[in-house]
Amino acid sequence: MTQAQAKRREILQLVAEYYKEAFPSQPFTPGETAVRYAGRVFDAEELVRAVDASLDFWLTAGRYAKQFETNLAARMNIHAAMLVNSGSSANLAALSALTSPLLGERRIRPGDEVITVAAGFPTTVNPIIQNRAAPVFVDVELGTYVPTIETIASAIGPRTKAVMIAHTMGTPYDAAALQELCRRNGLWMVEDCCDALGTKLHGRHVGTFGDLATLSFYPAHHITMGEGGAVVAEDELLARIVRSFRDWGRDCCCGGGESNTCGKRFSQQFGTLPYGYDHKYVYSHIGYNLKVTDIQAAIGCAQLDKLDLFIAARRRNWLALRQLLAPYGDRLLLPETPPDSEPSYFGFVITVREGSGFSRNDLTSFLEAAKIETRNLFCGNLVRQPAYADIECRIVGTLRNTDSIMRDTFFLGVYPGITETQIAYIGDVFRKFLERK
Repeated sequence: MTQAQAKRREILQLVAEYYKEAFPSQPFTPGETAVRYAGRVFDAEELVRAVDASLDFWLTAGRYAKQFETNLAARMNIHAAMLVNSGSSANLAALSALTSPLLGERRIRPGDEVITVAAGFPTTVNPIIQNRAAPVFVDVELGTYVPTIETIASAIGPRTKAVMIAHTMGTPYDAAALQELCRRNGLWMVEDCCDALGTKLHGRHVGTFGDLATLSFYPAHHITMGEGGAVVAEDELLARIVRSFRDWGRDCCCGGGESNTCGKRFSQQFGTLPYGYDHKYVYSHIGYNLKVTDIQAAIGCAQLDKLDLFIAARRRNWLALRQLLAPYGDRLLLPETPPDSEPSYFGFVITVREGSGFSRNDLTSFLEAAKIETRNLFCGNLVRQPAYADIECRIVGTLRNTDSIMRDTFFLGVYPGITETQIAYIGDVFRKFLERK
C-alpha cells in the first residue's frame, strides 16, 4: 500500500467517524419538530463515497457514474441507463431524442402532438413545448391521479406522435395497456417515473413498458444525488440518441477522457465536413451538457443500495396513514392502489370532498400550524398557470377533475425519515381537526 493509499483509507475512516458526531438522531417533539413531507435519508456510506470520489478529483461523470448506470439498469432489468443532472433534464433528453433525424418518419416534428396531463409537474410538459410540439391535455381520475386508457385513446388525433405521462406520486397508470395502445397507433411512449422509482405493475418495473422512461434523484425523491436524474431505454438506438443530446449533441460515443473507442476517429465522412474530421467534434443533434458529476453519482451508488429499505418504509407509512384516516373517508377522498400493482409511493394524496364543511386550505393551514408539512399536487391545473397562458395546445374534455385537484387536493409525506411516532401524531392532528367540524 502506498503512502497516498494509506492516507486515503485514513481519511475515509475519519469521514465515517465524522458522520456519527455530525448527524446524531434527533428526538421528536410533537408540535415543535417538523414532520417533513420529504427529505434526504443517509448514513456514513454516502459521505464516505462522496469524499472518495472527490479524492479522485475527476470532476465530471466517471467511474461512479458508470457503476450507477450499470447497477440501475440491472435493477430495472433494462438495457441501458443514462445519468443526467436532474429529472427535468431526463425529460428534456428523452423527448428531444424522439425528434432525432435518425428515427426517420417517426420523429417528432414541430406541430406534432404529444398526449400528456395537466395535473402534473411542469417539466413533464415543458420539453414538448420546447421542441415546438403541441401538448394534448387529458383529465385524470381522482383517487389515482392518473388517466384511464380510454381517456388517452380518445385524445389521439392525426398529428399525435407520442404519449408522455407520469406515474403520479408513485401510483402507476395501466402502462401495459398503454404500451399496446401506442404500438397499435405507432406512437412513442415515454414514462415519467420521477415519482415512481421501484413501483411495479404486473411484476415489472414501471419504466420498462415505454420506449423511454425518466427518473429523478432530487432530495425529495426515492433516492438522491442532491441533483440528478436518468433516462432508461431498452433500444440501443434510442439510448445512443439520448447520450448524444446529453453530451452536447455530439456524434461520438466516447466517454469522458476516452478517445477513438470506435477506431474510426479520423476516417469517416459527415455531411459536408472534410473527410476524416475529428469524430469527437462532430455533432449530430442540437444538444446540451446534462451530465452529472462523479461525486453525485458516488452518493447515488450508496443510495441505490438502500432502495429496497426505502421502498418498504414508504409503503409502511402510506398504509399506516390509510388506516388512520379511513374513518374520515366521508369527508376525505383517500388514495387508491390500482390492481396488480406494487407502488413505491412518493406521497399520500388527499382530496377534500365536496360538502365536507371545510376547504383544503382550512385543513392544510391547521396541519402546517401543527408542524406537519403539506404540498399541493404540483401545479394543480397546468393550463391555468401564468407561464402556459399562450402555449399552443389541445384540451380533450373539461379537465374537471384536474380543476378539482387544483382546488381540493394536497399530499403528505411518506418518506423513510418519517417515524411511527410521527405517523401517530399526524393521525392525532387530523382527528382534532375533523372532530371540530
